[in-house]
Amino acid sequence: MTLPNSTPTALAAIDMGSNSFRLEIAQLQQGRYRRQLYLKETVRLGAGLDDEGMLTEAAMQRGLNCLARFAVELRGYAPERVRAVATQTLREARNRDAFLRRAELALGFPIEVISGREEARLIYAGVARLQRSEQPRLVIDIGGRSTEMILGQGTTPELAESFQVGSVSLSLRFFPDGRFTPEAFRAAQIAAGAELEEALALFERSRWQEALGSSGTVGAVAQLLAGSGITDGSITPEALRWCIEQCLSAGHIDQLDLPGLKDDRRAVVGGGLCILYTLLTQFGIERLQPTKGALRQGVIFDLDARLMAQRSGRQGDMREHSVAALQQRFGVDVEQSKRVGRLAQSLYKQLQPDATREQRRELGWAADLHEVGMMVSHHDHHRHSAYLLAHVDAPGFSQSQLRRLADLVLGQRGGLRKLDAQFASDPHLVWQVLALRLAVLTCHAREPVSAQALSLSRERQQVLLKPAKRWAATHPRAVYLLREEAEAWSKSEQLRVLLDS
Repeated sequence: MTLPNSTPTALAAIDMGSNSFRLEIAQLQQGRYRRQLYLKETVRLGAGLDDEGMLTEAAMQRGLNCLARFAVELRGYAPERVRAVATQTLREARNRDAFLRRAELALGFPIEVISGREEARLIYAGVARLQRSEQPRLVIDIGGRSTEMILGQGTTPELAESFQVGSVSLSLRFFPDGRFTPEAFRAAQIAAGAELEEALALFERSRWQEALGSSGTVGAVAQLLAGSGITDGSITPEALRWCIEQCLSAGHIDQLDLPGLKDDRRAVVGGGLCILYTLLTQFGIERLQPTKGALRQGVIFDLDARLMAQRSGRQGDMREHSVAALQQRFGVDVEQSKRVGRLAQSLYKQLQPDATREQRRELGWAADLHEVGMMVSHHDHHRHSAYLLAHVDAPGFSQSQLRRLADLVLGQRGGLRKLDAQFASDPHLVWQVLALRLAVLTCHAREPVSAQALSLSRERQQVLLKPAKRWAATHPRAVYLLREEAEAWSKSEQLRVLLDS
């Protein structure tokens, strides 16, 4: 079913999980969530990671075929109303960039690889908005290759962590041939416990009053228990022991016959049960309730908040709050970042008048954070800044976005050859880097600079720098640096920069 284009408020989320890909389209009307379309396909992307951390061609093709089918449902949707996120498998895959290029062509929209903590934050957003409560709660989401745990109250997540153990990865490791044995279950539970052990103090029983389980594994086990008449869908240690006994009695996945167990969960049920049993016994969870809300709904709520902030001019976008928090955390000279940001935006407008709002915002965030590396060392601070941004957890940002900001701040000074690969794959980056470099140089004295101090004219791949005569006469050091900059670009194959002296 293809939605008509007459639903301008519809928002779409694509969750590219390790086991399944999901598409959800919904409308938010006066705080009410109305689902319009939900599609799920078992892709098993996580099962396609080989021993060297590379996605196999067969696994990639399964994902591409699914995304092409999703693309049919998304025809006519504006890019700002669609958000696609990828999780643990693509966090791990060494060839993820090659896959993402093909995947974005198949889907027709950008795809963001999000960090584990960002995934956890979005999961909680979906749960908290669809199943409201003011009680302190623990939310658990067991995916194909990771498990997210979140403590929160109301709509506020207070602690969010991600652990690299999931139903697919554990099943492949301990039940590779589909056989169920007591030894395999014990070994799988020990492995899960070892991964989750560091969370014991963080998520101890005294910190929450109710425990909720989100998404595939919890939902599948809840349906199994309800279908077999063991519980009403609640998950308890006793019910999980019953499930494990049924697996051992069957002896093999193919012989497991339980009401409510869907075929698409059969291959990963062993690993899922081991993680659940470990969680309930180690963290003192007497009863885990399946919940409404998951990653895809959280993505839609987050997307709606961004659009509302854009319309109102308020800072409702979580990324703005993250940038401010990072500036404070790393002792950034905020006045300098504002000077650089204002001038960079002025120069970028002259270079790329048709730039998208998101491209302008990326440049602004790069200017805000270009000196975070000063906290490490003044020497080569651009490299320290790039490293920090590529590896920091920043709520609201995907790993893809943070890597792009890292590329931008890495390019703020020094040679340009280090960005040749990025320039080749993303021509827009060239103009953002040039605008940032020129702004950093012009503001080098860390004093107010007029937007008219430097103007640019561009003809295709050639740019002419034109310093204002009065400003140039009183800032010979800055003019010297601009001349050096023009020389630096002459060694690059990207464009030619000339200084009008």
